[in-house]
Amino acid sequence: MFDSLTTKLGGVLGSLRSRGKISPSDIEGALVEIHEALLDADVALSVVNEFIETVRVQALEALPNLQSGTNQAQAIFEIINSALTEILGGNARRVRFAKQPPTIIMLAGLQGAGKTTLAGKLAKYFADQGNTPILVASDLQRPNAVTQLQVVGESVGVPVFAPEPGNGVGDAVKVAKEGVAFAKAKQHNMVIVDTAGRLGVDATLMKEAIAIRDAINPTEILFVVDAMIGQDAVRTAQAFLDGVGFDGVVLTKMDGDARGGAALSIAHMTKRPIMFASTGEKISDFDIFYPERMASRILGMGDVATLAEQAKKAFDPASSAKLESKFASGEDFTLEDFLEQLQAMSKMGSMSKMLSMLPGAGQMKKQIENFDEGEITRTQAIVQSMTPTERRDPKILNGSRRIRIANGAGRTVKEVNSLVERFTQAQKMMRQMRNGGTPAGMPAGMAKMGSSMGAGMPRPAGKVIQKKKSKSGNPAKRAQEEQA
Repeated sequence: MFDSLTTKLGGVLGSLRSRGKISPSDIEGALVEIHEALLDADVALSVVNEFIETVRVQALEALPNLQSGTNQAQAIFEIINSALTEILGGNARRVRFAKQPPTIIMLAGLQGAGKTTLAGKLAKYFADQGNTPILVASDLQRPNAVTQLQVVGESVGVPVFAPEPGNGVGDAVKVAKEGVAFAKAKQHNMVIVDTAGRLGVDATLMKEAIAIRDAINPTEILFVVDAMIGQDAVRTAQAFLDGVGFDGVVLTKMDGDARGGAALSIAHMTKRPIMFASTGEKISDFDIFYPERMASRILGMGDVATLAEQAKKAFDPASSAKLESKFASGEDFTLEDFLEQLQAMSKMGSMSKMLSMLPGAGQMKKQIENFDEGEITRTQAIVQSMTPTERRDPKILNGSRRIRIANGAGRTVKEVNSLVERFTQAQKMMRQMRNGGTPAGMPAGMAKMGSSMGAGMPRPAGKVIQKKKSKSGNPAKRAQEEQA
């Protein structure tokens, strides 16, 4: 969503870094470009002006005390990052739990914002934390809204209270009130109430939402807004804030190609925190919203913290511990280990989304967009067609074995050869990283991240000896090796 803004801000910051000494006029020039970039991203004018003024004051105050060179640019970058984090809401806030269960969460917003799907995502998120949520179908206006919530609830294993068929039939206020009573009787510690929306803010919508609010006295009211509707998101949020009131914001459709100004405006304009973000249609496409992480992504620094959290959920602790032990003891990474990692990566969701969280991902935008998600599935098929012995020792893969593997996986021998060659290169890279070296050809940002992630890993005792990499005598093959 922020690709265009990230590219423009990256250009401005890159220009500052390239200067030997930054002057006040350089800062003013950069602020003019940032001002234009934010307006192009559909950020509210008042928010842009306040942001620019904050950065200007802090940057000009800090400049005389900074040494020339990269330290100056880094200091300016940190000021921009801090100001952007504040615009996005500052410190993240989590859902408050009621002192006496159940905790009641009421969802409000316009029709089409994605409230019903979001209700299921919230329910799964809290169920995974050991809670016992129940969904209440109080959207009785939108066609098939009740049925949709029942389908969503079944998909995440969460019960749905739906005594009315909907489609214009039933009393939404009565359903919400009875749903809370049912939750108390059945000892559910959380109730998520899905309410009706309209295509626009009107008196009927507000009247019903206020009546439901007063009937159930929710612990939290979350305003669900489509991040792709631009400045209308801010105006709609203000209308709901004045009419019904809400405690936090949930941004949906964050995977869209809109300019993203709503996310940069809504928290600052309403003084309510963005608490969650929906990043796709799948139930798993749901994240806690961290202002500092989003600011980092917008500025092209990636979001390694979120990536690490997703990896922690997907990778089996026992498998990770075994791999770390092998890494420390000097054992080689095998195709069996590789298969386990591929299977875990599949649980993390879209590879394109994961790659976009890496530092410098903006420079690989085209490659990320063109990434073939089916590559992981095809690779797994090839490895699974191998025998355990072949996975442990790929050196025994002669021509006949490779033909058998290709036939078993439904792939070509060329694809099998390519996989084995890439795996051999990965093995060499693992050895170099284990010995404290930086693999040849690895981008600087990736190498830095790899070294920082591996800092806590145990290393083999004794003196580290760097071996000189041998080169092929065949000119064509040597060119391929250097390119790889």
